[in-house]
Amino acid sequence: MKNLEIETVKRILKEFVKDTGESLELILIGGLALQLYGRGDRATVDIDAEVEKGDLFKLYEFLKKKGIPADLSENISGWSVVAMPEGYRERAKTVIKDKNLIIKLLDPYDFVIAKLRRGTQEDFEDALFVAKRFNLDPEKISEYGQLAVKNSIKDTALLNFKRKLDIFIEELNKGR
Repeated sequence: MKNLEIETVKRILKEFVKDTGESLELILIGGLALQLYGRGDRATVDIDAEVEKGDLFKLYEFLKKKGIPADLSENISGWSVVAMPEGYRERAKTVIKDKNLIIKLLDPYDFVIAKLRRGTQEDFEDALFVAKRFNLDPEKISEYGQLAVKNSIKDTALLNFKRKLDIFIEELNKGR
């Protein structure tokens, strides 16, 4: 599988809106988002995104025909028992705007929480990169984590998330 770069994806998404005549607005989540956050060495083979406007299924089929795996949703908060902090969509920033195409990124604090929800070693490293790159306040990260827990259903997964969050904050504070 070939690594994707943001310029290639931008070109393909522009092709999608041109071919369909539909508008597309999405929030990038995974490795492509990291490229836009400034981590150019972060390889990815798929597109992870929340589709805010546009036909998710048409987009999925279009990408599939292009040989590009995609994990698309209308609600990334549903990707985990741990919810996203309330207001994450409103805090997302537009980074690419073209005719009928808007690509956004999560606010860096929301991105860190999104990564810690899944919590693999790679996710932890991605979150650490963003937190350091944007000099995020560990206390504010904790607050966002508490908002995520508050918005979540009661589940033992919350205990694991809280533990990951504590370890993350501890690691982040080491470098200060």
